[in-house]
Amino acid sequence: MDRDRRGLTRTPAPYLWAAAVAVPLGFLGVFFAWPVAALVVRGFVPDGALDLGGFTEVLSRPRTWRLVGLTLTQAALGTVFSVLLGLPLAYLLYRRSFPGRTLVRGLVTVPFVLPAVVVGVAFRTLFAPGGTLGFLGLEESLAGIVVALVFFNVSVVVRTVGGLWERLDPRTEQAAASLGASPARVLRTVTLPALAPAVASAASVVFLFCATAFGVVLVLGGVRYGTVETEIWTRTTQFLDLRSASVLSILQLVVITAALAASARARRRREAALRLVSARVAARSLSWRSPADVAAALGGVVIVGGLLVLPLAGLVARSFREPDGSWGLANYVALGTTGERNALVVTVWEATATSLRIALVATVLSLVVGGLVALVVSRRPRSSGARRAVGVLDGLFMLPLGVSAVTVGFGFLITLDQPVLGVDLRTSGLLVPVAQAVVAVPLVVRTVLPVLRAVDPRLREVAAVLGSGPGRVLRTVDLPIALRSVGLATGFAFAVSLGEFGATSFLARPDGATLPVVIYRLVGRPGAENYGMALAASVVLAVLTATVMMVAERLRDERAGGEF
Repeated sequence: MDRDRRGLTRTPAPYLWAAAVAVPLGFLGVFFAWPVAALVVRGFVPDGALDLGGFTEVLSRPRTWRLVGLTLTQAALGTVFSVLLGLPLAYLLYRRSFPGRTLVRGLVTVPFVLPAVVVGVAFRTLFAPGGTLGFLGLEESLAGIVVALVFFNVSVVVRTVGGLWERLDPRTEQAAASLGASPARVLRTVTLPALAPAVASAASVVFLFCATAFGVVLVLGGVRYGTVETEIWTRTTQFLDLRSASVLSILQLVVITAALAASARARRRREAALRLVSARVAARSLSWRSPADVAAALGGVVIVGGLLVLPLAGLVARSFREPDGSWGLANYVALGTTGERNALVVTVWEATATSLRIALVATVLSLVVGGLVALVVSRRPRSSGARRAVGVLDGLFMLPLGVSAVTVGFGFLITLDQPVLGVDLRTSGLLVPVAQAVVAVPLVVRTVLPVLRAVDPRLREVAAVLGSGPGRVLRTVDLPIALRSVGLATGFAFAVSLGEFGATSFLARPDGATLPVVIYRLVGRPGAENYGMALAASVVLAVLTATVMMVAERLRDERAGGEF
């Protein structure tokens, strides 16, 4: 053991870092890699012997390639439109100041963490024949799905690009303008090239989210439109066709691995760009004499009002419409019941309490695991081998973003039917929060990691030279800086856990159903009262999620630079 200047024994650094690596790897191995691998293996070893005939069978189906084509098409369209609409919002919210800017920033962030079931119900209500936009004929259409995906992901572009845009030195643009360049040419030749790393990073993440969208496609796609993700769910739950589900999971994993590699490369370029630019530049007041400001303001009103507010406002308004066509609170009063013809086992309020309790446990788990991952990956080892190992660890913990939550949930049922470390997770109530934590960990990492990477390594070196042990360096240098992003990371983790549906739909017992599961069950049951309850329950879940994110945004330290 080493001793510091006061003669106190301190733990050697290798043991600390070994523990910091072992805990997240153990969590990932037991609760992600094992369930996914077990499901894939079971699909290829149906009778105890290896059988690869499933590949030929699945890949020879025209339906498979149609689903792959639809998946890639919706992901590409969702990415393109998210970037096109996100850029003017990023300019408005990060380069200009105006009353209520913080509130609008929080409002733009809310859709990203809204439960997929809520968004699906909101747009279904909007596009229905009697809905506000029913005349557009977007019900059960690819265009309707893409609009909903843009609703989800435009905030990713706004936050990722805005974080770099607010640090760009405006004098470069001013110099180009003084040399006679028009505002459009300045944007094209100066601003956009400088923003390219952030745009590429945002686009790769949005493509990943669009390609793995589940709840939105399940609710809005109907029988005409499906994706690889929904087909995995259908093959697993309705046909028990594990072989086909395994092949589709591998296809999806190949696409997601490529997207993750592109995302990691783009993220490194963005972080390098952030290190090269100056500190945050004070935003200028919005000027109505500037054509660019006027265009951005008008575009922001249209995007926020038409894309983000209208669907949610329509959902809220429709939730007050009673089955007989009158207006009232009947749908909300019915939340204390089990629905028409006992459609549910528990009431919506009981499901809400269950969701909050589970989300709290999942948030704690994801903060611990994600915080350790961010701490380890934020280091910059001197040896090339250690740097590669850190990069591999970073990539491994991004995999849950791309692998189907349905695959994870069904894998849990297969592998965790026996006690783990003496604990029966199925009866302890930990199965669902653990699954939700697996989904939330990557978001925690992406929120905390950029903040830790921004720490000047010389601060740690100075503290070590002055006699501080590894534990004290972490406590006095890293922890205070990391705490700047903990509020936002907590909000993301809690909101994502509240709305998680894919894995939870497999794991939640009828008497312990969460709010998203209850909403989906109500939507799928006949009866106007059940559908009205689904609308009211969706509003409740949306308000909970929005409140969490608005509070997290208010607690967010402006110096924190998380990716989302």
